[in-house]
Amino acid sequence: MARFSFLEWPVIRQFRTDDSSGRSSAVTSPTTRAIAPRTTTADRSVQSVCPYCAVGCGQKVFVTDERVVQIEGDPDSPISRGRLCPKGSASEQLVNASNRQTKVLYRAPRATEWQEMDLETATEMVVDRFLASRRNGWQDLDEQGRRLARTMGIASLGGATLDNEENYLIKKLFTAAGAIQIENQARI
Repeated sequence: MARFSFLEWPVIRQFRTDDSSGRSSAVTSPTTRAIAPRTTTADRSVQSVCPYCAVGCGQKVFVTDERVVQIEGDPDSPISRGRLCPKGSASEQLVNASNRQTKVLYRAPRATEWQEMDLETATEMVVDRFLASRRNGWQDLDEQGRRLARTMGIASLGGATLDNEENYLIKKLFTAAGAIQIENQARI
């Protein structure tokens, strides 16, 4: 550790340099001067969209060694013009959280423990259950013989963390499957 010098006090540096207001280099420590922003050391930046609400703010995702190191507002975005709300600014934590689930977990009916499952098996289980619910709740005709062609066995509740395109595709999928109970959390 370097020997302490009174000449390095910020107030003394303020009068010794051209920073008389004390708002620039006079009040910056050597440690602070040595720090480089994560955005300048990133390998690349990728454009993305904030995952939280339906506004669709543009994000610049900075990546180093295939790891997200910083997320900032994208100044080229016509929607947010480089600005992010506090949740959007903190979305880097969504990717790098230490307790983030990265494996499919399944808890069988009446089981007390979760078990890991491969994605292919889990996807097949969801598809099988979706189709069975659709088939079991299918209504072809009403009491007067009018064609219904709908299912009461499945429903969809979208969320505000999905963007407009995802919600549009989910609406199309469930409508094509015959579901009529399609709602979004943003409307409730």
